[in-house]
Amino acid sequence: MSHASYELKAETRERVGKGSSRELRRNGLIPAVIYGDKQTPISIALSTKEVTLKIHAGGFMTTVATIDVGGEKIRVLPKDYQLDPVRDFTMHVDFLRVTKDSTVTVEVPVHFVNEEKSPGLKVGGVLNIVRHEVELVVAADDIPEFLTADLTGLKLGDGIHISDIKLPKGATPVITDRDFTIATIATPAGGVSEAEEEAASE
Repeated sequence: MSHASYELKAETRERVGKGSSRELRRNGLIPAVIYGDKQTPISIALSTKEVTLKIHAGGFMTTVATIDVGGEKIRVLPKDYQLDPVRDFTMHVDFLRVTKDSTVTVEVPVHFVNEEKSPGLKVGGVLNIVRHEVELVVAADDIPEFLTADLTGLKLGDGIHISDIKLPKGATPVITDRDFTIATIATPAGGVSEAEEEAASE
């Protein structure tokens, strides 16, 4: 399950530099660059409003998009963007050119499900999330919107590791030398009461 692809119209930028970037922003556009796939980087300008909407919609960094640059349609994956910290609008975006064979490195968020089926959480344990996202190497066309961590049956002290999570076909975690932890069910600082423990074991 991944976010639906989308298309953005762009124009090429002849002039690059601070002054031209400011001028673009005054006109409701932002500077962006498309690079990668052993081709010369292209400097483009995009609608600030459209891009900012896409960023706020979620899944921006994990969704392959098409950019129409003067009629040439280029498939890309956003790699980086800068927001103006004060006014919360997009200042700049870097796009990586992708083909159907491209493999990319992306951070994919983890969603936790079935909290109500975890005995450890029922007795007052705390879900201690070690990683809110996992960095994966994955085919550009198979980037998942999120990974699912199932908490069913987890007791106090149990943990979920990357090996417990179903990854998309062909995807591998960037960290390969250990079965790293995604989350643990921790005992709260005050401990759990006996009554709660008994209720949970019934």
